[in-house]
Amino acid sequence: MRWLFLLLLVLNVFYYIWHQQEAPLRAKDVTPLSLYRGSQQDIHLLSETADALVRRDSARAAEGQRSCVYLGGFVRSDLARQLEQRLVASGVAGRTVTLTASALPEGAGFWVQVSPENGGKVNEILLQNLSKEFNELKHKIMPCEGVAPAG
Repeated sequence: MRWLFLLLLVLNVFYYIWHQQEAPLRAKDVTPLSLYRGSQQDIHLLSETADALVRRDSARAAEGQRSCVYLGGFVRSDLARQLEQRLVASGVAGRTVTLTASALPEGAGFWVQVSPENGGKVNEILLQNLSKEFNELKHKIMPCEGVAPAG
């Protein structure tokens, strides 16, 4: 019985070594999530339901006239102008500004500044539609007077 046990043990070791020398499996190519724009990518918390978004937007409006919505972060100015024209077609007035790295380190480039009067018109649905058209679209809410455009 002892010899049978040793034989099985040696066979298991041999099988393990032989199995380890096979070619490793290739990693499956996975498309990054950043290429998929849309509602499937977004994760929404329960606090981000439609009622919570309406309350948040009304609280933002009550916060005062100090905050502007900035859309963009583009490297090329023509994309910012196209975004500005698309916003005007949607009934939202904005102007193209250039922000430096000192004003906004993570998103220097060309942005469209939406005034506080029109900031309430920029909602999640509009942002989703715009993000389908402009792949690198970012949005930030920052003070209007605190951000210095590049001169």
